Formats: sequence, C-alpha cells, structure tokens
Amino acid sequence: MGELLPFYPAKLVLGILINKDEYKDSLEQDLINAFGKIDYESELIDFTYSSYYNQEMGTPIKKYFLAFNELKSPEIMADIKLATNKIETKYSINLCRKINLDPGLLFLSKFILTTTKDGSHRIPLHSGIYAEITLMYEKNSFRPIEWTYPDFKDMKYIIILNKIRKIYKSQLKQLNTFS
Repeated sequence: MGELLPFYPAKLVLGILINKDEYKDSLEQDLINAFGKIDYESELIDFTYSSYYNQEMGTPIKKYFLAFNELKSPEIMADIKLATNKIETKYSINLCRKINLDPGLLFLSKFILTTTKDGSHRIPLHSGIYAEITLMYEKNSFRPIEWTYPDFKDMKYIIILNKIRKIYKSQLKQLNTFS
C-alpha cells in the first residue's frame, strides 16, 4: 500500500468573463472577501472564442484572470465553485449572468478547472461539481490537451498562467514544500 500524504496546496485562479467595467471593482471586493488577497491580475482580453455567452451577458465580453495569495487545499475545489456560483447570482439580472467565474487550481504540473457540466473526461467532486485537467505543464510551459476549451489553447492565456505558476512556485519554496 502506498503512503498516504497530504496534498500540496494549490494556487486559486479565477477566469472572469465580464462585459461591463462597472461591475469590476465591487466584484473584486466580493472575491477578496471570499478568497483573500489578490496577488495577480491580468489585462483584459477580448473574448471572441465562442458566442456561447453573448445572449446572456451581452457584448462585447472581456476575460481576465485573478490569482489569490492564499494557497488552497485541492479538497475544497467544489466548495470554491459553489461560492463563485453564488457570486455570479449576485450579479445576475432577470436570471441572466452579467459575469461568469471559472475557478481553477493551478499546480506545478497542471491547471484544473471546475464546472457544473458532466463529461467523459470530468471527475465528480460533490454537490454537482466536476473537475477536469485543462492544461498540463510540460517542457517549460502549460500545454492544451484534447478537451481544452478553445480560449485556454490561446498563447495569451498560457502566458498568463505561466506567470502565475512562477508566483506559485516561489510561494511553495517559501513554504519549504518543495526544493
């Protein structure tokens, strides 16, 4: 039998779809209240990879990423997604979301997203929440895999996640969890 070891803590990263800058400040305050201090914020990127959210959110849609200073146990991934769903509801008008939050956990070797949608490549966590490995880290960069969402295949996203990985790696060194 293998030795049971605790999980390494992971870096919480949120991909945020937004179409109105007026929500950004209050949304970020809600996210700080829920998840702690933000230690990385990306630039806004035009979200042109899909029209899936256009009718619900309106256009133009932008995406950006936030990373949080406090590392999280992977065991709470589903709880994080449930919390972000509540925040999305707060910013809904007539049952239409005006923001979309995609929480993920970044590890040295992978980036995992959570979702409410089942699929053959998704692992059930609890309370209707699933997880999927979205990107793998190989040869000094994250790389997409077969089911990676089209936007996460874009080098703009990969560059951002590689920057966040450097922050995370430094945090792990400070915690002496890895050499």
